[in-house]
Amino acid sequence: MNKYPVAVLGATGLVGQHFVRMLEGHPDFEIALLAGSERSTGRPYAAAVEWTAGGDLPSQAGKTTVQPASVEAVIASGARVVFSALPASAAGAAEDALQSRGLAVFTNASARRGDPDVPVVVPEINPDHLVRAARRKTNRGGFIAADSNCSTAGLALLLAPLRPFGIRSVAVTTFQAISGAGRRGLAAMDIAGNCVPFIRGEEEKLAREPGRIFGTLEADGFIPWPVPVRASCCRVPVREGHLLSVSVEFEGAVGEDAAAEALASFRGLPQEMGLPSAPERPVIVRTEDNRPQPALDVWAGSPARARGMAVTAGRLRSRGRILDLFGLVHNTVRGAAGACLLTAELAARQGLLHE
Repeated sequence: MNKYPVAVLGATGLVGQHFVRMLEGHPDFEIALLAGSERSTGRPYAAAVEWTAGGDLPSQAGKTTVQPASVEAVIASGARVVFSALPASAAGAAEDALQSRGLAVFTNASARRGDPDVPVVVPEINPDHLVRAARRKTNRGGFIAADSNCSTAGLALLLAPLRPFGIRSVAVTTFQAISGAGRRGLAAMDIAGNCVPFIRGEEEKLAREPGRIFGTLEADGFIPWPVPVRASCCRVPVREGHLLSVSVEFEGAVGEDAAAEALASFRGLPQEMGLPSAPERPVIVRTEDNRPQPALDVWAGSPARARGMAVTAGRLRSRGRILDLFGLVHNTVRGAAGACLLTAELAARQGLLHE
């Protein structure tokens, strides 16, 4: 099968680097364009980037000259698929223009998640939302699909297996890694040996986005999931991995063993289709008293291409109708680049990129 040529916008940032890392040797996609800021434009990618995505910088990508993040540059590259790690302030106009030119855009930009025409996709949970958006493209040329907030990605994958028990409400407290603020988003003096109990806009996203992900699409519009989610968020001095303390209220009593079995056995369409970046087990349940931990579990997921794509659950404690548990999600992989890539893989295998 011929590979789809892709463009990566914002390629030198943390999320952009994970796009580049995960696209190396990909069976469905090949990089046609790496785009960055004016400071990076015209330089080899290896010279323009401070590589922090782990392992070695892919050699072919390193030789690629960084281009401007313009519609003209993307079209000239021949890309048919766009992975966007642009800042929210820049993403809207650029992504709309690319969509209008017939491209499929998979975006990590938070600004798109409030757009009623842009699905917020977790491929194991709501692939039908992606299909609906892609098949509307006859009116617009292309389509845009967004991933969720990085913490929401973990929360949604923890809640999805528990929904059959009847969820009434959710409370979540997050302990979020500094990489969630970007490469230079948080001064060392602010976070070293410290915890900051506020992340602007984060609690609102966690409260709002599950309603989009678990909601249903009807002929006359979108019906959000009605379950209330209460969130408290703080930044902690951890490099990678958002830890979530989750408390779920059910309609009836749910035992720890039943909940653990539901989490561990959960599978979705990406697993059924064997997508390249799909972890064999989207949720891995740990039974140790002190897991999950970012230092030990942030790269959970197999096979090798799916490292960092699994959410780890642990410390399940049942109190009748209340289940408490911890979860861990790799914020720049499953919570960002990997989520967009998995959605694009699903679109490719379902024929949504060339209808």
